[in-house]
Amino acid sequence: MKLLAIVLALLIEQVRPLSVERWIHAPLNRVADGCARRTFAGRAGSAVFFWCAFVGLATLAALLAHAVLGSVHPVLAVAFNLLVLYLTLGFRHESHYFTDIHLALGMGELNRARHLLEQWRGESYPESSDSDVARLAVEEALLAAHRNVFGVIFWFVVLPGPAGAVAYRLADFLVRRWHRAGGGGEQVVLDRFSRRAFSVLDWVPARLTGASFAIVGNFEDAILCWRTQAAQWPEPSSGIVLASGGGALGLRLGMPIQQSGTLVERPELGAGEDVRVESMQGAIGLLWRALLMCLLMLALVSLVVWVAP
Repeated sequence: MKLLAIVLALLIEQVRPLSVERWIHAPLNRVADGCARRTFAGRAGSAVFFWCAFVGLATLAALLAHAVLGSVHPVLAVAFNLLVLYLTLGFRHESHYFTDIHLALGMGELNRARHLLEQWRGESYPESSDSDVARLAVEEALLAAHRNVFGVIFWFVVLPGPAGAVAYRLADFLVRRWHRAGGGGEQVVLDRFSRRAFSVLDWVPARLTGASFAIVGNFEDAILCWRTQAAQWPEPSSGIVLASGGGALGLRLGMPIQQSGTLVERPELGAGEDVRVESMQGAIGLLWRALLMCLLMLALVSLVVWVAP
């Protein structure tokens, strides 16, 4: 039944994509701010309490709602799973940025592509070339697919009901919420703990995503880049996704970039040629192949469980 909910949620999201900023991020920002004011006192211990209150209570509520609906009728529990997955899972949550950047670069509108990339990543790139913009867009697409699809699927399958999907997406939301908020003091403490907590949740999913990219792409280069490059990235889990994705695609990712007027030193990830506008379509193909492979594996596991005595 979980496989059915995943497939239906992906299909519905393709037909009618959700406005994530309006219906999810905006309400969650208000809830997170209110929760922080009530539970956070500027210390590491209160950051733990805030995270557990925000993520833990929502996860528990989703688990209880699923159990109650399931006790009334199994169809209601499946419908609840589908609703939660529609809110948390999907390629289309951020893919419109990638599509628009791809179109802008293809039409020679570099300034528009830079502006779209700034909206997506929250940083400005006024001096970036078309190759730089394409490379950053591919990186963000790989990470977004991991956060919005592969990581959500893993935790949805592992935990009962939709609890895993809720916990993973809320933990990811807090990481990006406090990172983009900037500032110092209490926000630094919250950002630090949110990153640490999410890295624990993302440890297994990141490695499964990296393995999926390797299987459906250039296996040898993906594994080699994973083993030799991922640890150099500031966030090891993201390093695995990017290194294996770059190796699977035969593209060079990472590398220094001018970001918001500052040269950001970044290690090289992946292997092969520089990213060009024409390379962007290959990244989408890799993501779809990886998703189809994951769904096939889930189908095989479900079949084995169903026919087992």
